[in-house]
Amino acid sequence: MFVLAKLIDTEALWQTIWSGALAGIGVSVVFALTILGATRSTDMRQADRPAAATAYAVLAAVSSLAFLAIIAYGVTIITTK
Repeated sequence: MFVLAKLIDTEALWQTIWSGALAGIGVSVVFALTILGATRSTDMRQADRPAAATAYAVLAAVSSLAFLAIIAYGVTIITTK
C-alpha cells in the first residue's frame, strides 16, 4: 500500500480533480448565461420591453464571447503541453 502512495503524486491528483471540477462548473455557468440571455431577450422583445431585451441580448453576447474565450484557452493549454 505504501509503495502505491509513493508512485502517485496525490497533490497533483487533487489539483487536477478540483481544477477540472471548477472548470466544468464555470463553463456550464457561462454557457447557461448565454442561453438565458438569448431566450429572455426574445421573451422581452415579444413583451414589448426593448430596454430589458437589449440588456439580455448584451448578456448573451458577452457570455458567448466568454464561452468562446474559455474554449480557446482550453485548446491552447491542451496543444502546448
